[in-house]
Amino acid sequence: MVALKFHQYQVVGRALPKDAEDTPKIYRMKLWHTNDVRAKSKFWYFLKKVKKSNGQIVAINEILEKKPTVVENYGIWLRYQSRTGYHNMYKEYRDTTLNGAVDQMCTEMASRHRVRFPCIQIIETATIVLYNRIADQTMSSCKLTNLCIVAALLLFLSLTSTAREMPSSPDVSTMKVQPEDAQVEKVMAEESCEGVGEEECLMRRTLAAHIDYIYTQKNNP
Repeated sequence: MVALKFHQYQVVGRALPKDAEDTPKIYRMKLWHTNDVRAKSKFWYFLKKVKKSNGQIVAINEILEKKPTVVENYGIWLRYQSRTGYHNMYKEYRDTTLNGAVDQMCTEMASRHRVRFPCIQIIETATIVLYNRIADQTMSSCKLTNLCIVAALLLFLSLTSTAREMPSSPDVSTMKVQPEDAQVEKVMAEESCEGVGEEECLMRRTLAAHIDYIYTQKNNP
């Protein structure tokens, strides 16, 4: 088993009893450090209400994992001091123990942000349940699929209604072909006068002019 650098301690302290106050208020704090001596020093550093010279440590004990062989996901909320100011951050790590996750966090902060461990304050830690995240992802994918289906249906209905409302356009090709046919018939009638008598030719021209007049009256009401 790999020896971890940081350990979690629970430190309990209070102010010294006095005649005016026999039972002073007790303070409890969870800290990470390399040993119990440094954990006590850090306890008095964060406890601003009571000074170290006027207080006493009631108890200190190390907190161990119940299942150190089970891999879990840990979330860490922290605050650190850089060269430009104070920053808040949230990190997630996968390890068998919370102490191992804190060790990973300190290594990453030192390598990426050049932050030493004394400049890091761990605000809160939590164990992340994996199936909750999977359920959230499944719900979001289902919502996205439903939205796509609704959008496709609306688009299909709009295209269908537009196609129904479009007016039928007149047959332009028919209108263009008919005058050409009439002109062809007229030319053929004129050509057919060759070798025919004058009366017969006059009758054919009169018939062609009558047909042309009837067609003109139909197209120009």
